Amino acid sequence: MAVRAAVLPAVGAPLEITGIELPEPGPGQVRVRLAAAGVCHSDLSLTNGTMRLPVPAVLGHEGAGTVVAVGEGVTHVSPGDAVVLNWAPSCGSCHACSLGEVWLCANALNGAAGVHARTIDGTEVHPGLNVAAFAEETVVAAPCVLPLPDGVPLTDAALLGCAVLTGYGAVHHSARVRRGETVAVFGVGGVGLATLQAARIAGAAKIVAVDVSPEKEELARQAGATDYVVASENTPREIRALTGRQGVDVSVECVGRAVTIRAAWESTRRGGRTTVVGIGGKEEQVTFNALEIFHWGRTLSGCVYGNSDPAEDLPVLAEHVRAGRLDLGAMVTERIALDGIPAAFENMTAGKGGRALVVF
Repeated sequence: MAVRAAVLPAVGAPLEITGIELPEPGPGQVRVRLAAAGVCHSDLSLTNGTMRLPVPAVLGHEGAGTVVAVGEGVTHVSPGDAVVLNWAPSCGSCHACSLGEVWLCANALNGAAGVHARTIDGTEVHPGLNVAAFAEETVVAAPCVLPLPDGVPLTDAALLGCAVLTGYGAVHHSARVRRGETVAVFGVGGVGLATLQAARIAGAAKIVAVDVSPEKEELARQAGATDYVVASENTPREIRALTGRQGVDVSVECVGRAVTIRAAWESTRRGGRTTVVGIGGKEEQVTFNALEIFHWGRTLSGCVYGNSDPAEDLPVLAEHVRAGRLDLGAMVTERIALDGIPAAFENMTAGKGGRALVVF
């Protein structure tokens, strides 16, 4: 039986909403009926070639749903179970995994090279970012599904698969924000909103949200921002003015552009930490001089998938949801159908809204 899916036929080509034929789950595989899938900037990066994986591909990597069937050898989930998709499963045997740095697994995206399904005319398609969540149903490797803890709404749980793990991890694992510290978050999209909530959960004393859009201020404050700055060339100066001329203890950049990375760096106090979450292209060159690196004593670090271990972090996030500390629904600014994804990409490019959620 064919299912509807959003297929990227080639880099730079328009997304096609079409039918695909999925195989039955083989050994070590799970078939999932999607409840919802978030529209993430990484999906947009695949369409424009900033990130490169095999195409044609079914996009979508932030999703949640219900297990329909399992293949031989799968024991951690059963048909009827609610699950969150994990687009970057760790292999457990590469060098990074041996160090406990599962978010840097060298083999995490190997599945994206495989054949996932066929279109109605027989064209082979790959699973974009392993899980092909922009579809009514998907078949994935067993490590790509994690049981959803009780008490989390299934549709909103899709956000746990990328935006929330990334934003929460950036604060708690990478930057290691401590209670009473000051934090600036650059970019109020899906990941930025999760980062703001994570900074609030961490007990940050002042949380400054930065975005090019003045319209996002209310959204940012609802997520936990105490201050809001409309991005400009004066952003670092404005942030220092809000922090006794010192700069923030931690800046988290969620955009992936050279200008915002540089602004985040300059907004960080002497000896503070700047964490880069946004995925930028190779043409985005950031420059520093040797004297400033010595003088400011700041730490600049990249952050992949929030430096998270999804299997360990998902129960923690679920407890925050149940306790009312983490509001997944507040991050969703638009609930759409599959054919609304291209417009969601346009809004993302224009800097509009928070997270668009495809609801099946």
